[in-house]
Amino acid sequence: MAQTLDIVSRITERSSTLRLAEQKVAEAILGDLSTAASASIGELAAKAGVSVASVTRFAKAMGCRDVREFKFLLAQAVAVGQRFFDGAKTVPSEQPPVLADLVYNDIHAVLELNRAMLNPDMLMNAAALLRDARMIYCFGMGGGSTMMSDEARYRLVRLGRPVATYHDAILQKMVAATLDKNDVLLVFSATGSVPELLANCEVAREYGVKVIAITALGSPLAKMADVLLPIKTLETDLIFKPSSSRYAMMVTLDMLVLELALLQKESSQERLRRLKYVLDTHRGGGDRHQPLGD
Repeated sequence: MAQTLDIVSRITERSSTLRLAEQKVAEAILGDLSTAASASIGELAAKAGVSVASVTRFAKAMGCRDVREFKFLLAQAVAVGQRFFDGAKTVPSEQPPVLADLVYNDIHAVLELNRAMLNPDMLMNAAALLRDARMIYCFGMGGGSTMMSDEARYRLVRLGRPVATYHDAILQKMVAATLDKNDVLLVFSATGSVPELLANCEVAREYGVKVIAITALGSPLAKMADVLLPIKTLETDLIFKPSSSRYAMMVTLDMLVLELALLQKESSQERLRRLKYVLDTHRGGGDRHQPLGD
């Protein structure tokens, strides 16, 4: 898949090397990206105080065939990244206690939204697949999804399930080619649209592997899943704040693992007891409220 040209970065990088008239065009565009994307060539020239020919030369200096292609790329960049261009305007002036409230409120909002999306029947179906699997493979790519696939491994191994995690695209593809219908793939993706991840899941499906997906409702991965546990991300214009989407995946994983533990209650209880005993012995204490791990 060809990489889309980041026209905004190119303007920023090359503007200082241009002729004066073309630098004025760059300055006018970067000063108001939205207006520049919708302006005609004459309007853009007037705003920069240069000739129409200077705008044409500027477009070609950016590596575009003509102004039309340049404006298309600019409009595309604005549509995708407007909240990042305006990011500094959304930074609150408050002190850390109020900033903490912003973070907590966003987490609470995404948890409430995703609580309403939990489907008990789908959770039970997914838990049963994990219970009966010969081997569970957790796939995730990117930031939050990679972390959550590792988190799933930590949770599942405590319940005695055979589990492994893979993040690398090529390793995922290699692993997918070795699976059979007795294995289960547990896949995390906030967007459900990562091409490599989708391709690797398709390989596993070719060999009859069941796919449990914790991903965006209506996404390509969601359509591919045998059991879908849908999530909804809830991002804000405060771009400097860590994404709350990982909490959507985490609460769904928590519910899934709880269902699995209850499906195999006796064996789960014994394994968790052993864990608690070994950890308390290791830490030199017997506080019943300490967690099963650090």
